[in-house]
Amino acid sequence: MRISGPRAVLLGTAAVVLTVVAVVLGLVLRGASPPSTRTPAAGPHVVVAPSAGRVDVARAVGSLAVLRDWDRSRARAWADGDVPGLRALYLPGSAAGEQDVRMLRAWLRRGLRVEGMAMQVLGVELRRRTERRIVLVVTDRLAGAVGVRPRSGERVALPRDGPSTRRLVFTRSGGRWLLASATAR
Repeated sequence: MRISGPRAVLLGTAAVVLTVVAVVLGLVLRGASPPSTRTPAAGPHVVVAPSAGRVDVARAVGSLAVLRDWDRSRARAWADGDVPGLRALYLPGSAAGEQDVRMLRAWLRRGLRVEGMAMQVLGVELRRRTERRIVLVVTDRLAGAVGVRPRSGERVALPRDGPSTRRLVFTRSGGRWLLASATAR
């Protein structure tokens, strides 16, 4: 089923809001005491984790939107086999960018383009957000991608991807958010 137009925007917005609410609740509930230490008479209670501080929902949603937009642009570059377009998504000199470009070139040498690339975000934590920098800890996995031979249209199954967690640092440069680094956690 394909959803487009205003319904797609509404569903996409709802998905982002639900994800952010889940992240915020996760931050708040992370500080709750384990069930075995609660007294039954006291009833349930929530303690905000000291490291969570105040969570600004608008900043969290905005940061998640940056990640989603960046992932979509990356998927488009991979589907088009666009090496310069892929490189433009990274801060110049980024090791993560160089590795991504090497991987794309390797697939292109094999005569394959990667289509349907989507990152399934399983968890995200906003660590820092300023006017020029966003630091996220993201657990995600590649979903739905397939290799395609452009000449024949033959579809080639890709290796299955498991969840991985990385610390992503985005830097604002020239009015765009570029990925500066991606460090495995």
